Amino acid sequence: MRANQLIALLQEHNLFLSTTLPSDDVDFASLAYDSRKASANGLFVCKGFNFSVDYLQSAIANGATCYLAEKDYHVDVPVILVNDVRKALSLAAQLYFGFPQNDLFVIGYTGTKGKTTSTYLTTNILSHAFPQQVAMFSTINHIIGPKPEDQFKAHLTTAESFDLFHEMRQAVDNGDKVLVMEVASQAYLLDRVYGLTFDVGIFLNISPDHIGVNEHPNFANYLFCKMQLMINSRNCIIDADMDHFDEVYAAAKVSTDPEHIFTYGFNQPDATLSITSSTATLTDSEFGLTVHGADQLQALATTYHVSVPGDFNQSNATAAILASHLAGAAVNDLQYGLAHTTIPGRMESITTKHHGTIYIDYAHDWGSMNALLSFLHTQFPDHHITAVLGSTGDKGEDRREGFAKALNDYADTAFLTTDDPGHEDPIAIAKEIDSQIDHDKVKTSIIPQREDAIQHAITSATNDDLVVLAGKGEDAYQKINGVDTPYASDPVVAEDVIAGLADEE
Repeated sequence: MRANQLIALLQEHNLFLSTTLPSDDVDFASLAYDSRKASANGLFVCKGFNFSVDYLQSAIANGATCYLAEKDYHVDVPVILVNDVRKALSLAAQLYFGFPQNDLFVIGYTGTKGKTTSTYLTTNILSHAFPQQVAMFSTINHIIGPKPEDQFKAHLTTAESFDLFHEMRQAVDNGDKVLVMEVASQAYLLDRVYGLTFDVGIFLNISPDHIGVNEHPNFANYLFCKMQLMINSRNCIIDADMDHFDEVYAAAKVSTDPEHIFTYGFNQPDATLSITSSTATLTDSEFGLTVHGADQLQALATTYHVSVPGDFNQSNATAAILASHLAGAAVNDLQYGLAHTTIPGRMESITTKHHGTIYIDYAHDWGSMNALLSFLHTQFPDHHITAVLGSTGDKGEDRREGFAKALNDYADTAFLTTDDPGHEDPIAIAKEIDSQIDHDKVKTSIIPQREDAIQHAITSATNDDLVVLAGKGEDAYQKINGVDTPYASDPVVAEDVIAGLADEE
């Protein structure tokens, strides 16, 4: 990466301030923002809320010969000064990795709930249309190629910009032509996708979430960050049933011609695609689509079978249909992909002999929990619903009130427990949820150890019960005091409990 090219790119985005490089005719052999990964003749990026000059000194010791920063640290190597280092890092990464997005059809999903499910549905469809040419960045895992080492667990919903464009480059080098990814609000709040234009951007829904000291200061900021995906997409897809639809549609029109803005919703005569639900069971669902005023989409007006349960997933499937069609998938690809998708940790079910049915889902906020419990209650209005859940620490504090609201509306019993408490006390979090539960409606117990809470929920259940294990899914860790602490995962814990029950043998 040549210094003069980087400076020109930074100037184009009004980020460049000055440099102490004796000449900009310099070629950097590496780029890093982690001092431990700095190497010979490299450019080191000084970023982070708690950045210390000690990190820069460590990078220099490892071979960095220049640094990119918002201030001059007066060390022994030159500096490139910018007014926003996060934006500058994103542009530097794009340049360093050869703008890999130019070789990919990039589809981005945002929304409070449904991003992971929609991403998986879209990836499955496109993998049928374009075998071994589809990359995926999801909350659960990343896929950047066909080899086992090309599939790995995700650490963030949307990776840091350097890692994002690095993985894009790997995907391109592995022969991928399409990328389907989740785009968290933090991606725009922290400029992780700065300078990236999506071929298709999808806005699924929005409800209050991710508001707290370490996240968004208020809902308006949360909505604003999510709407940036619409402003930075060539084609926009929006759920017409969502709250704040008019605001999101207006954001899309800022940079996108209305002919490239598509909408969908249940029985929506004004939407591009109108959904008519046929069946929605605890294992799958079926629906039909009607096309309004878009001749190029008329082939989509047919029936679809979805292999994931819940009427709410018919909406996610429709978003996937539109996105995949714009990427070049045919109707048979759409139908096959939707009918053959499994999503780890999403509405997984375990049927027991004497202790009801257990549902395992990543539901982690009011929107997803409400949709899940509402669907189960509608399907089995006479069944007793028991929920096992906690709430994350250090972020999303508004989720605690949301959980209580969903439990009050649909649950009979709740076991409040630990779910990634971070640096907070999980008992205090549980008590905060409990303080807003209507105990005339919901019998509540606080059990700190998640394994114990799951055991109590299952052993006390009868065959008239639905037991919901919410929040963790297949996560094999708990985030405690900044450490990913090993945890067997909800499915494994549930299976172990069932295996230990005498009446299940």
